[in-house]
Amino acid sequence: MSGHSTYQPKNRIVRWVEERLPIFSLMEGQFISFPTPKNLNYWWTFGMILSVMLVIQLVTGIVLVMHFTPHEDLAFASIEHIMRNVNYGWLIRYMHANGGAFFFLAVYIHIFRGLYYGSYKSPREILWILGVIIYLLMMATGFMGYVLPWGQMSFWAATVITNLFSAIPFVGEAVVTWLWGGFAVDNPTLQRFFSLHYLLPFAIAAVVALHVWALHVVGQNNPSGIEPKSTKDTVPFTPYATIKDSFVTVVFLLAYLWFVFYMPNYMGHADNYIPADPLKTPAHIVPEWYYLPFYAILRAIPDKLGGVVAMFAAIIVLFFLPWLDTSKVRSATYRPLFRLFFWILVAVCILLGWLGAKPAEGIYVTLARIGTAYYFAHFLIILPLLGLFEKPKPLPASISDAVLAKHGGAGAATEAVAAAEKRG
Repeated sequence: MSGHSTYQPKNRIVRWVEERLPIFSLMEGQFISFPTPKNLNYWWTFGMILSVMLVIQLVTGIVLVMHFTPHEDLAFASIEHIMRNVNYGWLIRYMHANGGAFFFLAVYIHIFRGLYYGSYKSPREILWILGVIIYLLMMATGFMGYVLPWGQMSFWAATVITNLFSAIPFVGEAVVTWLWGGFAVDNPTLQRFFSLHYLLPFAIAAVVALHVWALHVVGQNNPSGIEPKSTKDTVPFTPYATIKDSFVTVVFLLAYLWFVFYMPNYMGHADNYIPADPLKTPAHIVPEWYYLPFYAILRAIPDKLGGVVAMFAAIIVLFFLPWLDTSKVRSATYRPLFRLFFWILVAVCILLGWLGAKPAEGIYVTLARIGTAYYFAHFLIILPLLGLFEKPKPLPASISDAVLAKHGGAGAATEAVAAAEKRG
């Protein structure tokens, strides 16, 4: 499925480079003439959006590092210095902070699109697994970045989350001591988190490169979930896909920049504008919104170790999704029962996110336990059984047939009715 280039450079300099390093034919084959299913919709544009957001996070992060001081006595003040004294420091900081939130928004849309259209199924298992690894690295990077401002919420979030590892039998206390760099969240903790927060985005970029490579080997999935059978089922990546991707990316960036310029602190927490105080615990410790569903799962389990296991299992289960879904049909378009359970899962995840921001008491805990039970039941019980009992709709013979049925269905139906009336 990967693009085969027939590129023949005419320029003498380009031809000289191409003979020694075929980078131009590589770019032409993978990003211009690469065969793309002709029925891709706008949900497939979030790959480019994520690439753009990753570049934004890398560039703004590198600039912020030039002015940030990873020391418990200076970190909070250095953030204020960036905001007040560095030229356009406020812009760089707001772009980075809100960029993290929009990065996660795009990745969640990307993940749920993959779930809906079965993009994790053969032959794309490795592609899916690499995507889950990227997600894990993003979560680690985001958490460590949240600690760096060294405000009240940063300090206590670090204290609560790192303390969870103490529940691991035998080695838990040693792991926590290693994470802290001592016996409490202190200056060594800040420096370790700063170092990892700076390095992990480059690891993310490396895995993204593998992810794109895997995509170009097996080819893109599509809304019909049918592999292209001929050149009639595909179009060149450029200009067809690139124009669509560029348009949606601009729209997404406009929404992102709206928050940067008009609501830069909307997704922040007021307590994080107070310097860290180990002697004063905030009334309600809340992580960033993109961690809230997992935070709800953690608190839904009454046992500390059980909560930690459930929280990590909620992500680990995604690695096994290609084998848990036993249906041979990829796309939910042709799986009515699966489509119903998919939207229930989306509603449950949103509910868990809402519950993660609420106090761990009363009805909130009860609802969180119900949501947690359904989350795991969806992957471990419902998906395997659906593959055995669900009766999917008939699949079209090709992508072209699916496109014609979608856009010419009304006309074809009218002709069939007219023919039937004529026969009658």
